[in-house]
Amino acid sequence: MQKGTSVRDYDWWLLAIALAICGVGVLEIWSATHTSHLAGMHTHQMEWIGLGFILMLALSRLDYHTIMDQAPILYLIAIIALIAVLAMGHTRFGAKRWLPILGGLLQVSELVKLIIIVVLARFFSEVRTEQLSLADLIKAAALMGLPLALIMLQPDLGTALVLVPLAAVGAYLAGLQWKHSLAILTLAAVMVPVGYHFLKPYQRERVTTFLRPEDDPRGAGYQILQSKIAVGSGGFWGKGLGNGSQNQLGFVPVRYSDFILAALAEELGFAGVFVALLLYMFLLLRLVQNAQRAHDRAGMFLVMGVAAVLGFHVLVNVAMVIGFMPVTGIPLPLMSYGGSATLFVFLALGLVMNVRLRRFVN
Repeated sequence: MQKGTSVRDYDWWLLAIALAICGVGVLEIWSATHTSHLAGMHTHQMEWIGLGFILMLALSRLDYHTIMDQAPILYLIAIIALIAVLAMGHTRFGAKRWLPILGGLLQVSELVKLIIIVVLARFFSEVRTEQLSLADLIKAAALMGLPLALIMLQPDLGTALVLVPLAAVGAYLAGLQWKHSLAILTLAAVMVPVGYHFLKPYQRERVTTFLRPEDDPRGAGYQILQSKIAVGSGGFWGKGLGNGSQNQLGFVPVRYSDFILAALAEELGFAGVFVALLLYMFLLLRLVQNAQRAHDRAGMFLVMGVAAVLGFHVLVNVAMVIGFMPVTGIPLPLMSYGGSATLFVFLALGLVMNVRLRRFVN
């Protein structure tokens, strides 16, 4: 461990909040799957959490400056990995997003998100002017644009979109000018209808259906409608763990992952959802606090990059579950089932711990 630091220097409050969210997730994964052929998934999730915790501690011991010094190499690895996915990746549900690793499947885009956090943090920290120039913005867009395009080709629109707020938060903190902000917003408004025509048919269907899911209740609107029914039927206190009809009978789609919040709302009600969202709020506030206490700009950008990604995940997933946004497949951090996503969050928290441990280093 870095000289002058100790176990007490870790942000144990942040870790306690993260593990509390994991606990809620494991409990709901068990409830959602224990009477089906998916029984035992909560055990696998606990294994991923354990592995993630170990990797978090290991990553926290490496000086984040050393990690950021390797940003060009990491970026190259990320691009090669994404190309490898497109060339020989495992296909599931019509998408090619996984590479077989050690007998399992790794969703490469989750690892790429971590690398892009490091790459953009290094880039923005090296900008020494108070305001970003147009050239700086173009360089940042290029750094983000290439992996974003490769991820969209898988196709994985949800994960690709996560890179946008990451770059946006970094640019804002680095000194984004108002005229450039307006230009970007105008360009985005023009590109949205153009980009719509490049979406896959099922992606277009999701975008159009979430506004009126009742028009196709057994097809494209099924997921949103069943999710909203589950959320509404839970009331304030819920039906009780293991007693949600929408959840237990399998009407809620992917109830252990993308729609785990709908299952939680049905069984533990508004009260349970409120507690879960409160934990996420505390998690994000703790991340911002660590960013404010970072030793340098590089550490601040690194932690705020993690906060931007996790905050976007929570916002989009919650909005999706209640029908305010199209179904994108973005999981709820630390709560949804998934090895790659769980490891990503713990590795990201490892970067945060890394910055925190070195906040008093001269």
